[in-house]
Amino acid sequence: MKKIAVLIPCYNESQTIEKVVKDFKEALPEADIYVYDNNSTDGTDKIAKKAGAIVRYEYRQGKGNVIRSMFRDIDADCYLMIDGDDTYPAIHAKEMCNLVLDGKADMVVGDRLSSTYAQENKRLFHNFGNNLVKFLINLIFKTNVKDIMTGYRAFSYEFVKGFPVLSKGFEIETEMTIHAVDKNFKIKEVPVTYRDRPEGSVSKLNTYSDGLKVLRTIETLFKEYKPGLFFNIIALFFLIITFILGIPPFVEYFKTGLVLRFPSLIVASISLVIALLLWITGIILEVIAKKHKQMYELYLNSLRRNND
Repeated sequence: MKKIAVLIPCYNESQTIEKVVKDFKEALPEADIYVYDNNSTDGTDKIAKKAGAIVRYEYRQGKGNVIRSMFRDIDADCYLMIDGDDTYPAIHAKEMCNLVLDGKADMVVGDRLSSTYAQENKRLFHNFGNNLVKFLINLIFKTNVKDIMTGYRAFSYEFVKGFPVLSKGFEIETEMTIHAVDKNFKIKEVPVTYRDRPEGSVSKLNTYSDGLKVLRTIETLFKEYKPGLFFNIIALFFLIITFILGIPPFVEYFKTGLVLRFPSLIVASISLVIALLLWITGIILEVIAKKHKQMYELYLNSLRRNND
């Protein structure tokens, strides 16, 4: 029988963790339920253990740090990641895991935004932020993922063991999505019902600070995964400055034989040099990124052989 691991990162979820563990034990009776406690002070770990979960600890604060430890520590054929706040129902778990176990997906995304998220979520700007992140990633990486930041996902063994976790906090979902798209993993989406946190349960996500971290993560991964496009866009900006400042002095020179705007000509020349340097940088880094993809494919092949 293939092994399923349910991964629940938790920080102060004493109000909801018992229900989450029991719901997923009922939906996936064959699965091992892992709760990784991230320095909770409200007894989340004791409640989870009493409910039947395997409780482990991650002392470095942040969801990304928890996921890093989970992915390193646990071996399974399918991994189901779920938040401990009882916002995602367990009824979708079987379908999501089956897509992975049947080889139809390496990452299954529990899509909230096509379902009830807009009606249920009461936090200001969260809908706007989710849609902005979705728009940017789909535009930059030429994909059509409907929910970038959902915490409800299923993964294959190859994805989990080959995913280099760099984020420390809530940017982890964005990083997962971009990695899956860039490395050509099979992605499936399952619309899932979303319900807001029960009264008294407090979100750990800060709309503004965590939102800025997500945007910085997109910028960083854009530069690392698509350096040619990234540096070409900046180079184009400097090239436009070159034309705006450089054309008038040349026009005047051909009309009068005099250069009347030396400062503009100097700035235009510097801008042109910068544009050329950025263009060359993009070419070099694009070659390195392509080589990295080739090496990653070979690494995945070795992972599959070892897993077999």
